Amino acid sequence: MKVRIGILGATGAVGKEALQLLLERNVPFASIRLLASKRSSGQVVTIEDKDFTVEEATPDIFKELDFAIFSAGGDVSRQFAKEAVKQGCVVIDNSSAFRMDEDVPLVIPEVNPKALSGHKGIIANPNCSTILTLLALFPLHKAFGLKRFFASTYQAVSGTGLAALRELETQVKQWAHGEMIVPSVYPHQIAFNVIPHVDAFLENGYTKEEMKMLVESQKILGMPDLQVSCTSVRVPVFRAHSIAISAEFEQAVSVQKAREVICNFPGIELYDEPEQNHYPMPIQFSQKEKCGVGRIRKDLVFGNGLSLWVSGDQLWKGAALNAIQILEQLL
Repeated sequence: MKVRIGILGATGAVGKEALQLLLERNVPFASIRLLASKRSSGQVVTIEDKDFTVEEATPDIFKELDFAIFSAGGDVSRQFAKEAVKQGCVVIDNSSAFRMDEDVPLVIPEVNPKALSGHKGIIANPNCSTILTLLALFPLHKAFGLKRFFASTYQAVSGTGLAALRELETQVKQWAHGEMIVPSVYPHQIAFNVIPHVDAFLENGYTKEEMKMLVESQKILGMPDLQVSCTSVRVPVFRAHSIAISAEFEQAVSVQKAREVICNFPGIELYDEPEQNHYPMPIQFSQKEKCGVGRIRKDLVFGNGLSLWVSGDQLWKGAALNAIQILEQLL
């Protein structure tokens, strides 16, 4: 059955990737419509020699769609998602607007596809760093029983959007020409720097981004008592996030067994030959559907612990691709 698909936020970084992936993966669509604000209406987006004209998003347009991928931020999702459902359209939302709602499944298809059953019209995509982290941890959880973990994220600027991509590129050129660098997207210069500040700070000293790792992991894994501590850092990389993870498990762990279960898990590429300088890096896993996992070793703090390193494209598996895989599960 061919379906009518809409992409809300089609002129943004994730929306453009979603369109490209829909075409590449041969999703059976009758039509694809690009939706955005009135300001962007009329723009033409060209992918694979196909031209798509952006339309203004209005509540009535969703009665003409079967599915809509929302990638325009939380405020826009809150404005349109429930109305779209009333019009008979299933919403797959990339924002954080509905992730923690009890009635909204939060889904990584390789991890908790059964959560899709009985959905009420809105399905939430997890945060990009949560997706990449749990892809690596879930096969280990099944093998050893996850108890708690620490994560440090190294997040590319494209996670902030197209303006951040342009800012990093501009700052590198300004630095090369000896010009003054004045940041606008970030509170500090991002070129040749790292900023331990992703999203707003909360009263407990963590950022919203860091707390997403805790609460989303608990919901996706069905482990409300799971202990998680995260530090999120913005790094001067254009694309693909990386995460350093140290995890403790209920059962005795084995590096060899960990490699085996990761190697056999969908969505992951084991890339773990450090003696050959083979380990995941953003430059290798940009625009790849799979995430790379490597540097797997016994943790020196946790008795039943493992440390590992993950790199993955946060615009693909961390956002657009995960949403499309959810759509494919529903078809």
